[in-house]
Amino acid sequence: MKKLLSTLLVLLCMTSFTSAQEKKAFTLDDVIPGGNNYYNLIPKNLPGLQWWENICVRTNIDDIKEINNRTGKETVLVTLEDVNKALQKGEKTYKLSLPIKKLHSLQRASLPWGDKSVIMFAGKVGNDNESTTYMFFYDFRQKELINMFRIKEENATNFDFCKENGYLAYTAGDHLYIIREGEIATAINPEETKEETSNNIIYGQAVHRNEFGITKGTFWSPNGSFLAFYRMDQSMVTDYPQVNTTTRIATLVPDKYPMAGTVSHKVTIGIYNIETGKIIYLQAGDPTDRYFTNISWSPDEKNIYVIELNRDQNHAQLVQYNAETGEKQAILYEERHSKYVEPQHPIVFLPWDNTKFIYWSQRDGYHHLYLMNTQKTQQGKWETGKDTDDTYCEYLQTTPLTQGDWLVQQILGFNTAKKEIIISSTEISPLQTNIFSLNIKNKKRSLIGNENGMHSALLSKDGTYLIDYFTSNEVPRKINILPTNGNKGVNLLTATDPMKEQYNLPEISIGTLKAADGKTDLYYRLIKPVNFDPNKKYPAIIYVYGGPHAQMIHNTRFYDARGWDLYMAQQGYVMLTVDGRGSDNRGLLFENCTFRELGTEEMKDQVEGAKFLQSLPYVDDQKIGVHGWSFGGFMTTNLMLTYPDIFKVGVAGGPVIDWQFYEIMYGERYMDMPQTNPEGYKNSNLRNKAGNLKGRLEIIIGGMDPTCVPQHTITFLRACIDAGTHPDLFIYPEDGHNMVGHDRIHLHEHITRYFIDHLK
Repeated sequence: MKKLLSTLLVLLCMTSFTSAQEKKAFTLDDVIPGGNNYYNLIPKNLPGLQWWENICVRTNIDDIKEINNRTGKETVLVTLEDVNKALQKGEKTYKLSLPIKKLHSLQRASLPWGDKSVIMFAGKVGNDNESTTYMFFYDFRQKELINMFRIKEENATNFDFCKENGYLAYTAGDHLYIIREGEIATAINPEETKEETSNNIIYGQAVHRNEFGITKGTFWSPNGSFLAFYRMDQSMVTDYPQVNTTTRIATLVPDKYPMAGTVSHKVTIGIYNIETGKIIYLQAGDPTDRYFTNISWSPDEKNIYVIELNRDQNHAQLVQYNAETGEKQAILYEERHSKYVEPQHPIVFLPWDNTKFIYWSQRDGYHHLYLMNTQKTQQGKWETGKDTDDTYCEYLQTTPLTQGDWLVQQILGFNTAKKEIIISSTEISPLQTNIFSLNIKNKKRSLIGNENGMHSALLSKDGTYLIDYFTSNEVPRKINILPTNGNKGVNLLTATDPMKEQYNLPEISIGTLKAADGKTDLYYRLIKPVNFDPNKKYPAIIYVYGGPHAQMIHNTRFYDARGWDLYMAQQGYVMLTVDGRGSDNRGLLFENCTFRELGTEEMKDQVEGAKFLQSLPYVDDQKIGVHGWSFGGFMTTNLMLTYPDIFKVGVAGGPVIDWQFYEIMYGERYMDMPQTNPEGYKNSNLRNKAGNLKGRLEIIIGGMDPTCVPQHTITFLRACIDAGTHPDLFIYPEDGHNMVGHDRIHLHEHITRYFIDHLK
C-alpha cells in the first residue's frame, strides 16, 4: 500500500510539473489592447447590463433580455428580427433602406421610460462607405417604431436625449442643436455664423479642458423645460501650431491651447427655454480668469447652481441663479485653501426632500458628503477645517454625513423608501472600492457585498437592487445582482482568467514601504520574473506615473499591472511600481504636498522604491531602469537627470519638460502661475538639468500630441545638444497623446527593445 501511495504521489507531481511546463509564453499581441489576441484573453463579461426602472436588462446582445433580480432567469424582450421587420415596414419617416446586421453594433440601447415598453437605439446605420446617425424608438410590445431621428450632420456627437420632453440635444462642429420628432433641427446659437464660431466660440461641449469633473456641455432641467449649456469663447487663446505631415505639403492644424500664465478662454452659461425658444445667460459678471463648474438644477427648475472658482483655484463658491432671468440669487457656501480647492461633483438634491441637497468637500482632508438645507439660512462665518490651510463659510445649515480618514468616491443613487444614499468609498482600504448604504438620519453605513476588491455598481430606480461588478487579484470578474438591504443576491457571472489558464505568468505581490518623509506608508507592487530563480541577479524597471488623480495599484486582476509589466517579467526583469505621495485616493495632504514644486517629493518616493529594489538579493543594483507616460514621462526624465547614478536606462512617453508649456487649468492648480512661482517653475524645468544625463534615455511622443505638446520634447533636445548630452527620440506621426490600435503594439515592442538593448 505504501509503495502504491508513493507511486501515485510521484505521478501526481509529474502531472502537475508537466502541466506547468506546458503553459505557453505570451506575446505583446496577447497582453496589449489593440493586439490580435488581447480580447480573447480578458475575463468573460456581460456587457450592456442596465436598469429598466427596477428590472435588470441586457442590451448589448442581439436578443435583448430581461433578467429576474431574484433568480437570474432570462426572458427575451426584443430580437434583431423584430427590430428589422419594424424598420422595413415602418412609415417613410421611420423606414431604413438597409437592415441592421447586429443590434449590439449600435452605439447604445436604453429603456428611458419605466412605464413604457420602449427601447431607444442610437448609432450609425448604413454600408461601409456611407452611413447616417439615427436614433429610433421601438415599442417591443406593439412591435413597431414610434419615433425616429435622422441626424444630418456628419460630425454630430455629444447626444443628450431628454426623456421628459422628447427632445434630443447634440453638437456638430462648434454648434449646438436640438431636434424633436417631425421637426427640423434647431441651432441654439443662430446669432453667430459658422465663420464667427469656427474653433473660436464653441457651444454645448465640455469646457476648461475637461478639468473639475466636467465631461459634458449640456444639462437638461428635471422636467425638460430648459436646456442649460456652456458657451466657450476661445478667440483670445493663442493657436498652437500642430502640423499634419500626411499632406503633400505639411499643413497647420491649429489647436487652442492656453498655456500656464497666458490668456485663458472665457466661459458663460446659457439657458434655452424650450417653450419660447429664447436664451438667457447667467449674470455671473466678467468671466475673465474664472471657472464655472458642476452645473445642477433645483427640482422645481426655478434655480440653477454653479460652483465658481477664481483663476488661482484657491477660492470656490456655490452660487444660486434664477433660471428664468439669469439673476444671481445667493452665495450658499464658500471654501478657501492656501494651495487649491478642486470641486468635481455637482450638488445632488434628496429625492424625498426638495429643500435639502448634498455637497462634496475636502475641507476635512478627505472627500466627504455634507447635507445642506435651503430653508435654514444662517449668518456665515469662516471656520477652519481639519487641514489648517482649509477654511470654509456656510450660509446654509450644514450637517456632515460622512467623516474619517477615507474618501467617498461616488454617489450611486438613493433608496427613497429607506431614506438612504448608496455610495462607494475607500473606507475599508485605499486599495479597493466598496459599496455602502448610508442612512441620512443616523449616518450609519452598511456594507453591500463583503468581498475585498474593487466594486462598481449600477443602482435600480428605487434603490433596492444594484448590479455589482467585482474584481480582485483572486477573482478575475464577478457580476451579481445584490439587494441593498445586505441580503444575499444572485450571481450572473463568475469568470475564469484565460491568461492564468493558458500562460506561464509571473508572481505578483503587493506591500508597503516608507515614503521619504520616514512616516507615510506607500503601497508598492512587485513582479518577479517568470520562472524566477532566487540565485540569479535580475535587472529591474520601475513603472511610474506619480501625479495627481492617478493610482497605479488596486486589489484587481494582477493588482492593476499592465500587460507590458507582465511581458517584461517574462523577458527577465523585476518590475516595481510605487504609489508615492502626490497620487490619488489617500487624502488632500498626501496629494498636495507636491504643490508649487511638482516632481520633487514624488521623485524622493520613487528613489525609496529604487532603494527597496537594491535591497533585494536577486536584483542587480547597477541595472535599474524607469519608464512612464505623461506625468510619468516627466517623472522618468526627471529621475534620469536628478539621480543618474541610480537610474541607468529610461523611456519617457509624452513627457512634460517645462510646466510653463502645459495648460492653464491643471498646470496652475498644482504650480500656480509662472509669474507668481518662478522658482518652482525653474526647479521643475528639465531643460535646466539636460547636462546631467549619463544613462540611456529615449523620449517617445505623438507627432500631434494635444496634451503634452511636442514643444516640450523639442526644446529639451535643443538643451541636450547645447549641454553635449545624447538622448534618443522616437515619434509616432499624426498620433496624439496616446497610441492606439496597432501603433500601441508597435510602441511596446519599441520600448521593450530599448530596455533589452541597454538594460540587460
